[in-house]
Amino acid sequence: MTIFLAIILGIFFGFALQRVGATNPQNIINMLRLTDLNLMKAILFAIGISSTLLFLLMSVGVIDAGHLSVKSSYIGVIVGGALLGLGFAVAGYCPGTGLVALADGRKDALFFVGGGLVGALIYTLSYDIIKDSWLFDKIAGGKVMLATGSDTFQPLLPFIPGTLLAVSIGVVFMLIAWKLPDKV
Repeated sequence: MTIFLAIILGIFFGFALQRVGATNPQNIINMLRLTDLNLMKAILFAIGISSTLLFLLMSVGVIDAGHLSVKSSYIGVIVGGALLGLGFAVAGYCPGTGLVALADGRKDALFFVGGGLVGALIYTLSYDIIKDSWLFDKIAGGKVMLATGSDTFQPLLPFIPGTLLAVSIGVVFMLIAWKLPDKV
């Protein structure tokens, strides 16, 4: 049942990415150049509504918070994020949009997905060499949360309830999406 649900949700996510134009790298590059903000509006609204719904449903017990996990924060995540952002800006794809673009028949997405797989292979092969380096130095103790909400992990802002913070950020994202112009 779990894999079936994942496939169904993946199909809906891919459909949404295709419909908002995220499979066209020119739309992503125009968004990053701040010349066409339609895609940015869709992304901000999707993050805002999903964050708001997720935390509201967890607070009333519809979704079990035990299904979520907190990943360790370390310097390598920042370095990896910077590399992902650079690749995102150069290629016009992120991993999700690249796969959907490949399924949509874009030949350039084939090279993007192939490059991603080669990068993952290089990381896997070099992991034993870099695993004791500064890249894996933990930030703020490793597994931390921004606000309260778990007895297991330390909050960085212990005076703010996690649900309130998540819903507030979600609403701010939706308001920004609503107020942004389509084109600059």
